[in-house]
Amino acid sequence: MIKGGGNRLIAEEKMMAIDVQNLPEVVKEIRRQLSLSQEDLARELGISFATVNRWENGLVKPSKLAKAQLDNFCAKMTRQGKLKLAVGNE
Repeated sequence: MIKGGGNRLIAEEKMMAIDVQNLPEVVKEIRRQLSLSQEDLARELGISFATVNRWENGLVKPSKLAKAQLDNFCAKMTRQGKLKLAVGNE
């Protein structure tokens, strides 16, 4: 068992890394499971609606910061039992 809250959080976040190759499908699935609109997800992540829309349409991939925000959000929702995603390998 990993001791210390910080180390455990880092381990969980690494396990929740989302595969950007399947990003459009993953973002749609996240929104479906959480019943969020693109605007709602954008608000949760602190990014624009247009960015979420572009991710879902496969037009752009997230920046490192946005990817980290998405990973952290998914890890948090998973810990709360609200989200169940297959972990991607990067």
